Amino acid sequence: MPGARSLLILGLGNVICGDDGLGVVAVERLAREYELPTGVSALDGGTLGLSLLAHVTGAEDLLLVDAIRADAPAGTLVRLDGDDVAPAVRERLSVHQIGVADLLDALRLLGEVPRRMVLVGLVPETLELGLGCSPAVAAQLDELVAAVACEARALGHPLRRRTADETIPARGDRRALTALGL
Repeated sequence: MPGARSLLILGLGNVICGDDGLGVVAVERLAREYELPTGVSALDGGTLGLSLLAHVTGAEDLLLVDAIRADAPAGTLVRLDGDDVAPAVRERLSVHQIGVADLLDALRLLGEVPRRMVLVGLVPETLELGLGCSPAVAAQLDELVAAVACEARALGHPLRRRTADETIPARGDRRALTALGL
């Protein structure tokens, strides 16, 4: 990662399992709607788990974005940081949680744990096979993207919202993108 204060914003989840893909969708929107300064990267981590080790190693700050199970209504924003992240990854993430837990364990074993870790996401309504987010989650995606940008700023990495003219258009077939909530 370039820069002395690097930040990796990592979107997690499976876009073909309903709300499970909300982290990937949010990070893709963030990259289109915000200018990422030097030293800040946004990555679609999907369900890769331990395969992300090379990307995460060296990041001083790590911001994970994912669906998070909690006793709250679908679409509720959830934020965890520091020592609360690792247990939440084991207990509160969706079907790909094992891979993310393995990733954090590997970072710990290598002595590469980022100095600051934050997990932010939404409570999912459904993790069933299907494209696109549920209405409850889709209605909160803008709030989630704004929360991710706010977290990056709080970690000392100022993201600037692009103007409407600067926003990068979504790539690909519009029907597929709409189905994915992009």
